Amino acid sequence: MRTVKEISELTGISVRTLHYYDEIGLLKPTEKSDAGYRLYDDRALEILQQILFFREFDIPLKEIKAVLENPALERNQILQMQRKMLVAKKERMEHLIASIDDILKGENKMDFTIFTKTEVEEMFQTMLEHMPENMRNIAIKEFGSIEQWKKHYMEVVSSEEMQKGYAKVVEWYGGKDKFLSVARTPVSKEVAESYNKRIEAILQKLIAKQNCDIDSFEVKELVGEYGFVMKQLAQIKEEKGFMMAQTQYYRNEQIKPMIDEKYGEGASDFFAQAIENYYKVK
Repeated sequence: MRTVKEISELTGISVRTLHYYDEIGLLKPTEKSDAGYRLYDDRALEILQQILFFREFDIPLKEIKAVLENPALERNQILQMQRKMLVAKKERMEHLIASIDDILKGENKMDFTIFTKTEVEEMFQTMLEHMPENMRNIAIKEFGSIEQWKKHYMEVVSSEEMQKGYAKVVEWYGGKDKFLSVARTPVSKEVAESYNKRIEAILQKLIAKQNCDIDSFEVKELVGEYGFVMKQLAQIKEEKGFMMAQTQYYRNEQIKPMIDEKYGEGASDFFAQAIENYYKVK
């Protein structure tokens, strides 16, 4: 058993902070001596190490307490969670160091990297787990295997062009942490499939208006509905930037042929123009 003073000297945490952790129920002493002094065993010290780790990432004490008290999370799960956070931080630090080295060498490069390799891998895994089965099967067939699909995803998302795009996405969500929070807890497969069916129905109606003026009420009404659904699906407050990014998607040289094959010749350009026209005055 160790006293508060000994724990303080061992970890660098003040006695006052340890007392506060006890008061809020974050780190209770293992027992108290006959004289009323707090005493801590090795298990308590291990919990304190976990608390200090989370604090290193500026996670609020309330959230740390919720994680540590979660009965569904075992010790190894918490350690795995912490390891992922450390790896991500390590990658960010290495990236920053490399950028500084480039500047010191006179190579003043603009760096647009938003997400680390670990974060991109997590995004792919989350997408894979929540993607509707039919869409997942199509992708696997297209790339030959999940491994090849993941390799392609990592290369595309890690590219400078995509990272620039994600910088805008992060801005729409109000910060990287907010975006990652939404990305890690997406809507269920059932809900996603429901949204996808609704979007498909809208696009089918929209392409039927291809010969109409893009400034017509019929076209604008459908684009507005499209934006509303995408706003709900993406869980964002304002969809304009998101929808304008969709125009880049429709004009992508690799995507255009697939869109035109599915909806008819010129569909990709029509979708892009209709969206641009709707949001340019909003």
